Parts: sequence; structure tokens; C-alpha cells
Amino acid sequence: MKLPGIFRKKNSEKSEKSRESRRILKQVWAYMADYRTGIIITLFLALLIVAGTLYVPILIGEVIDQLMPGYIKLQAIVKSLIKIGVVVAITAAMQWVMNVMNNNITYEVVRDIRKDAFEKIQRLPLSYLDQHPSGDLVSRMMTDTDQFADGLLMGFTQLFTGVATIVGTLVIMLKLSWIITLVVVLITPLSLFVASYIATHTYDMFKKQSEIRGRQTALIDETLGNEKVVKAFGQEDEILETFGKINEELESVSLKAIFFSSLTNPCTRFVNSIVYAAVALTGGFAVCSMHMTVGLLAVFLSYSTQYTKPFNEISGVVTELQNAIACAGRIFEIIAQEPESADSLSAKEPDEVKGEVTCENVSFSYVPEKKLIENFNLSVQPGQNVAIVGPTGCGKTTVINLLMRFYDVDQGCIKVDGENIQNLTRKSLRSSYGMVLQDTWLRSGTIRDNIKMGKPSATDEEMVAAAKAAYSDSFIRRLPNGYDTVIGEDGGSLSQGQKQLLCITRVMLALPPMLILDEATSSIDTRTEIKIQNAFTRMMEDRTTFIVAHRLSTIRNADLILVMKDGNIIEQGDHNTLLAQNGFYAELLRA
Repeated sequence: MKLPGIFRKKNSEKSEKSRESRRILKQVWAYMADYRTGIIITLFLALLIVAGTLYVPILIGEVIDQLMPGYIKLQAIVKSLIKIGVVVAITAAMQWVMNVMNNNITYEVVRDIRKDAFEKIQRLPLSYLDQHPSGDLVSRMMTDTDQFADGLLMGFTQLFTGVATIVGTLVIMLKLSWIITLVVVLITPLSLFVASYIATHTYDMFKKQSEIRGRQTALIDETLGNEKVVKAFGQEDEILETFGKINEELESVSLKAIFFSSLTNPCTRFVNSIVYAAVALTGGFAVCSMHMTVGLLAVFLSYSTQYTKPFNEISGVVTELQNAIACAGRIFEIIAQEPESADSLSAKEPDEVKGEVTCENVSFSYVPEKKLIENFNLSVQPGQNVAIVGPTGCGKTTVINLLMRFYDVDQGCIKVDGENIQNLTRKSLRSSYGMVLQDTWLRSGTIRDNIKMGKPSATDEEMVAAAKAAYSDSFIRRLPNGYDTVIGEDGGSLSQGQKQLLCITRVMLALPPMLILDEATSSIDTRTEIKIQNAFTRMMEDRTTFIVAHRLSTIRNADLILVMKDGNIIEQGDHNTLLAQNGFYAELLRA
């Protein structure tokens, strides 16, 4: 008999979730395997703690039996009380040691996972980073790892101890009275059913909660990072509306997740109360029929509480573990991504780069369905200045990405000095280029650190000479500590023009054989731009230079101007030649 389609679909989804959970748990265990010695010690301590916890009710039962009217044995009571004190003290000490070790193991595992995730991000291709908002990646690295740590810590401290307590209590109760034990065991599956039902409903919600939280973090990160743009274009209301929708969605999912997870404790406590009442009733009849002492009944009541209590804890742990697994899955998703393809074993590091660049029948698109660059051909001689112009989206920046091998071509090849760039190491290729982009990039550190990034071995004299050549020396010396002034991420309080001057200074110092200038003077005032153009002229001497620009002043003196449209070169030549043709280039200038 075949199940209806909807049931087959649900069963398929459940099995898929189960496989995914097992896969994630295997990955977690792979990280924990490095700390197996500490784990074994904590498990051994957990067994001792459970043994001590289960021994105390027996001692208490003995004390109660010794308090029966006419049979009070004071000396024996004192000995039992001393035993109880010693056992409790030793158990508490072992509990403290176990908790400390669990914390250490948990946070070391989380440290390793976060480290691997960050290392993988450094090696991921730009295509992955372009397709995933930085805020979402930050959320996975920070929030999800913290959530995972909380769930792992709770699982470590309570799961094994709870299972050991259940097994130990069951064994002792069987020895004392199999009838009452049977009553307890028959009612217990209710707790298991409740915990299982809640766990299956919370996993999806916690996973969705993490995903929505990632979207929210991405929106916050991008909005705060571009607050000036938001205000300049009056997008505050739209951003608030988008944030409100995501926030309401997060609220709805979070409330459902918390609601189902909060059902665990009261539901299992209700079952526990039924177990306790059943033990009390059965034990009461046994005491009345002289088959059990009052002290033994007290022991059983204590054990029934201890036996059912772990079900509360385990069900709570299961809920936390569902959240932890969902968060871990998002982190492992990053770690599992294919890194940027490694350099081939035969990849070369050229001793000297002359700067001859050739593109032969290059085709490339970011998305297979949407063609961008097709049959692109280019030949640049060493020392030539090549300007690339064209409307937005024509492929100018894409050409730069391909030259730097941030992306690999789909067809054709790009050669430097006659060698296919895929036969060169990425590091040697990229170190052959000096880039000054419209979007500046500065890291936290001193001005000196940022300038010397491209040439750490440079002397201070070389650094100052480069700064003077880039006309940044004067404003640097006006800073509180000059070249030792510490700036924050992305330049801190420096103006956009000052940031761009520092990026130009960085290239001036390194002076690689090839240059890429993408609107390199876009944020600099006209007076300084004239000086920078003179500095660029000196810097570009005998260096192959690719200039992506929109302003006539930047490209007028280029040796070769490439006019691009829809991913193809439609015109090429120098400024005067292209003007004489009165084609698309002339139309762009008039526009």
C-alpha cells in the first residue's frame, strides 16, 4: 500500500533533516576528537557525580528508618549524616571540576570552528563573497557560533549526566522493588513522546530564526556602513520599512520557537508529577502491607524524582541542541564551500615582469544565463597606457577582475609576457599590479603600516619620498602623530580624499611593473588632482597602465583607448583618432 503523496513528502523531509543533523553532529565530533582525553575525564567525573548523587538517598533512607519510634539509634544517625556530608562535598567538588573542563573544551572547539571559518573566508573565491552579504557572514561567524557554544555547553554538562542518572536510578530501583519500578517505566514514555514532538517542531524554527537574523544583521551592517548614502538619497523610510518587515518576521519565528521550546519543561513536569503520585500510591500500599519500610519508600520517592528530572533536563538539552545544530549547520556551510582553486604545481613566479598583456578570445559571465564579455581580444605592449571607457555595465571593472584573476575566464586566455596567467601563481601575478580604486581600503593600524603594506621592507626615507610624490606628506605631518597616527578601519576620521591619497602613496612606494587606476582621483580636489596627474605621469613611465575612467582629463593622454559596450571592444585608438571617427567615443564625450 502506497502512502499518499503528502505523507511521502513529509517522511522524505524528516529523513533529510535527520541525515543533515547526523552530518552536522559528525562534523562537531570531528572537532571534539582533538580533546578526547578531556572528554573522557569529564565523562568519568559525570559517572562519579551520578554515583554520589544516587548514594545520598540511600543514606537518607537509612536515617529515616533509624528514627522510628522506639528504635532511634543516635550513633548510627550521626555516622550516616557524616557520610552524607562527605559524599555531598566530594560530589560538589567533582561537579565544579567537570564544569570547568566542559567550559574549556566547549570554547576551544568553538574557537577552532570560528578560526577555520575565518580562514575559509580568506580563501573563498570572490564569486561567493559577491553573492553573500557581509552582514550574513558576520552573523554566522559571531552570533551563530555563540548560539552553538551555548547549546554545546548545555549538552555537555547535562546530556550524559542525565542519561547516566536515568540508567543508574533504574538499576537501583529494580534491585529494591521491581513492581514500583515497572510503574515508573510504564509512565516514562510519555516524557519521551513529549520531548520528541517538541524537538521536531523546534529545529526548523530555530534554523529559520538564524537565517532571518542573518538577513537582519546584513541589513544593519550595510545601512550603517553606507549611512551617508542612505541619507543623501532619502532612503530612511524605505530602510525602516524593510527593517520592520524583517523584524516582524523574526519576531513571529522567534515567538514560535520559544513557545514550543518553553512547552518542554511544564509538559515533562506534569508527567513527572504523575510518576511521583504513582510511586507514592504504590509505595504507600507496600508500607501498609509491611512489604516496605518508610525509609525505603522515601528512597523510592527520591529516586522517582531523580529518575524523571533528567527527562526535563534532556528535553531542554534537546531543544538547545536543535538550535545549536541549526547554527552549526550555517557555520559548517561556510567551511564546506569549495575554496578558490589552488595554483597548479607547475605554476611559475616570474623573476621580472615587463608588462606585455594579451587577451585572446576571452569570454566571461558572472551568471551563465547572462552573457557579459564575449570574444574579447586585446594586445598591450610594455609601458603602454590603456584607458578603458564605456557606459555602466559594459564590462570595464570585469576586465580588471579578469586581469587580476579575481575571476577566471570561461573561455580563451589572458597572457602576461606571453605566459598564460593561469600558469602563474596568483600571488606573483597580483604583486605585479598596483591598484588604486575609487573605493579605498585601509585597515586598522598606523599610517606607516597602511603605506608599507605593499612593500614591508621599504625604509622610512622611501616611504616619505613616496608620500611627497603623492602629495600626502603635508596632511600626514599635520596629524597628531604624523606617520605613527593610528587610524581605524577604513580610514577612521580621514576624509575620502585623504584616504585616496594614502592608497596612491601605497602604490607609489611599491611601484610594480603594471598599474590599474579605477577613477583613482575621483575624491580629490581639482588642484590636488593636477599635482597627482603629474605624479601619475612620472609613475606610469615605462609601466603598463590600465585606466578605468569617465573624465576626459584622465584619459586624453592615453596611448590606447578601448571603447567598450556590452562586453565587447567596439572602438580603439588614441584620443584624436577616436574623435575623428565621430563614433561612440565622440558621442560619450559629448554626453
